[in-house]
Amino acid sequence: MNDASLPEPANGSLTTVVHARVAPRGALDILSQQEVAKLLDRGQGGLYPLFRQCALAVLNCGTQLDDARMIFEAYKDFDLRIVRQPWGIKLEMKHAPGSAFVDGEMIRGVREHLFAVLRDIVYTHNEVVPRFDLDDAEGITNAIFSILRNARALDDKGRPDLVVCWGGHSIPRHEYEYTKEVGYELGLRGLDICTGCGPGAMKGPMKGAAIGHSKQRVHDGRYVGLTEPGIIAAEPPNPIVNKLVILPDIEKRLEAFVRLGHGIVVFPGGAGTAEEILYLLGILLDPANTDQPFPLVFTGPKESAAYFEQLDRFIAVTLGPEAQKRYRIIVGDAPEAAREMRHGLDVVRRRRRRAGDAYNYNWLLRVPAQFQHPFEVTHESMSSLVLSRDLPVHELAANLRRAFSGIVAGNVKEHGIRQIETHGPFSIHGDADIGRPLDELLQAFVAQRRMKLLGEYKPCYRIVA
Repeated sequence: MNDASLPEPANGSLTTVVHARVAPRGALDILSQQEVAKLLDRGQGGLYPLFRQCALAVLNCGTQLDDARMIFEAYKDFDLRIVRQPWGIKLEMKHAPGSAFVDGEMIRGVREHLFAVLRDIVYTHNEVVPRFDLDDAEGITNAIFSILRNARALDDKGRPDLVVCWGGHSIPRHEYEYTKEVGYELGLRGLDICTGCGPGAMKGPMKGAAIGHSKQRVHDGRYVGLTEPGIIAAEPPNPIVNKLVILPDIEKRLEAFVRLGHGIVVFPGGAGTAEEILYLLGILLDPANTDQPFPLVFTGPKESAAYFEQLDRFIAVTLGPEAQKRYRIIVGDAPEAAREMRHGLDVVRRRRRRAGDAYNYNWLLRVPAQFQHPFEVTHESMSSLVLSRDLPVHELAANLRRAFSGIVAGNVKEHGIRQIETHGPFSIHGDADIGRPLDELLQAFVAQRRMKLLGEYKPCYRIVA
């Protein structure tokens, strides 16, 4: 239950603010004294800054901003503490975003997301970090499995039916409507949806699938959202997500997508979508994964045909024809995109049965170490990236993925934005035949307004070819 005071105007904020006490819903409701102390520890090594940041992002759902720093500054007075009661805990919040409340009551979905944040932060700190070797490939894969299992994201034991949808958070209306059409067609075929949980192409497929599920009387549809602390403020969970999981960093989030999902649909997007595509193609191009079926469909409305043509050219020039064989481009035909995915999932099911692999977690997919270890975005690390044809193709894909990861950080993540303000744009060095098409692709994203939701985009990078 909620206990909220009347909203008050926020000083220089985006909306009204509310003081409230909220009881758990759908997740962790009992904490030890040690866990409470760590969550409220504001010092170095304490969890309070991380907990506050993720909680504020969840409460700020529906925002039109994708600048984490602006959100944090708008609610700089936001504070929360844990109140113990005989039957469990409550969260007490001061200066919380009023958009999370209706008539003094916190929206139920927001409350579920809020306590999912609490659950995952506590579990990762207390169970994952001490138990698993996060420098070891097997340890990382097992840690991700453990986080997903604790969040009950692996409960479904039916046939492979979870479709991951990637795409931009900043997309025009006609592209957003198309993501809903594809989601609807997937829902009609009984398929569930997993996205990065934010707005735009992450929300549209869930919205469409919910209607498709309703028509087919599917009452237990899954709408899984996977996020991480660095991106959650810029892309707060949309309200359709009914299973939210916060992974520790972007690399573990990306691995969770390919371990949990059975196929991927890619809609038009910007630097973040390119990062995800390069991550997946780099893994699929590893010789150990040659026989791994993983349906991958690029799709968008007819107006987006040029976007996919340019993306396809970039992949051809940088990664070659073998990479192009791993996906199919379908433009302006939502039913065909869904049929292609349904067919691909049937192949996955047959393969998993023959290999004895689990339906709910892809253990047999090999994820090379360079795709698992966190990439710390700094001016030095960005300028040190090697973008050369002398590299094996899957290693080149890994470094291109890191370059896009740095651009995402400079665009929307608080620490990346501050670095750009202090030291100027990141420098990305590469061979001319890689740097030139990379620059062309990024300039197209800027021209098509795929880098920012609001305002004029100022590039956080420069290509040195």
